[in-house]
Amino acid sequence: MLSAIILLIYWFWPSPAAPQRGGHWRDGGPVPVRVATVGQGDFALELKALGTVTAYNTVNVRSRVEGELVKLLFKDGQQVKAGDLLAVIDPRSYQIALQQAQGKLQESQAQLQNAELDLARYRGLYAEDSIAKQTLDTQQALVNQYSGSLKSLQADVATARLNLDFTQIRAPIGGRLGLRQADVGNLLSAGDALPLVVITQTLPIAVLFSLPEAELPAVVQPLRAGDKLLVEAWDRSERVKLAEGQLESVDNLIDTATGTVKLKARFENAEELLFPNQFVNVRLRVKTLEGVTLMPSAALQFGATGTFAYVLDAEDKVQLTPISAGPSDGQLTVVASGLNPGDRLVLEGTDRLRSGNKVEVIGDTPATAQNGQEVPDTGRAPQVQ
Repeated sequence: MLSAIILLIYWFWPSPAAPQRGGHWRDGGPVPVRVATVGQGDFALELKALGTVTAYNTVNVRSRVEGELVKLLFKDGQQVKAGDLLAVIDPRSYQIALQQAQGKLQESQAQLQNAELDLARYRGLYAEDSIAKQTLDTQQALVNQYSGSLKSLQADVATARLNLDFTQIRAPIGGRLGLRQADVGNLLSAGDALPLVVITQTLPIAVLFSLPEAELPAVVQPLRAGDKLLVEAWDRSERVKLAEGQLESVDNLIDTATGTVKLKARFENAEELLFPNQFVNVRLRVKTLEGVTLMPSAALQFGATGTFAYVLDAEDKVQLTPISAGPSDGQLTVVASGLNPGDRLVLEGTDRLRSGNKVEVIGDTPATAQNGQEVPDTGRAPQVQ
């Protein structure tokens, strides 16, 4: 029983460091808080979406003739240009076929030349009335026959030469190669299920994403006016910016099932941080508000009467100040009214505050812009890139 009484006395004994429910310390000391300074700068209005990186061109490289693969002249992941030699099919059978076609063509050319000489002689004899008209007509028909055969054989030679050229497999487009799907010694043909290799054009590259139809006017109006809208691609965690590009086009219809419209952005991708089929977070900048008042979003409070912030006065006392907040990016919030650049706001420790409380500043954080740079208290911040 005695131990229970001692425990109760210890439990309810007032501690000078314990806060009261009224929002101030029991000994009347100031409440420790962290503060941040209101700044002024440019604020980019951005629309966010999830996008998919898409290559402008993707080609499955296959053999157009049948034969044994005798040479591979590329490495996996290599960057190639259009026309670069990638592989060689055994050309010997196609060289022989070309020689045969050329031999038949030469034979047909000789026959045609002889028939034309005979036709010339027959015309002379017919003019002297030494042969019948039927003999001249027959020789003319023979010349026409050899001419037709000659054209057919010329086509055979062209086909044989084309097949011989196809034994050298070249890159149809410039881009980056994938992993090869065949080895030297394999028999290739035009009907193979797997391509020899896949080429994707990564310089430049595109990102496809969708936006709700309600946000479409904010995009279409500046785009049709000729403005270049900046698009940023960020990684999944939205911590690393992978590349910057421009909005290239907007789809011509809205998907009725989702109420969204597709957009396409173009990225030069000089550092090649974007890969086809990669998922990225897209930020489309539609407008930049210049010289606006900016406050840290963490200092914005919500109450029954609206939004407000705790502002420190010259005596380090806090005053509950109603404010009108504008757009926000999660880090910074545009202040439409209620605050001025240079005002100091309570960032942490607001749960123990009441208007008029005296506080102890244990940390003073300057406002930062969207690019991470410090926002000056007055004046204009550099253009956000």
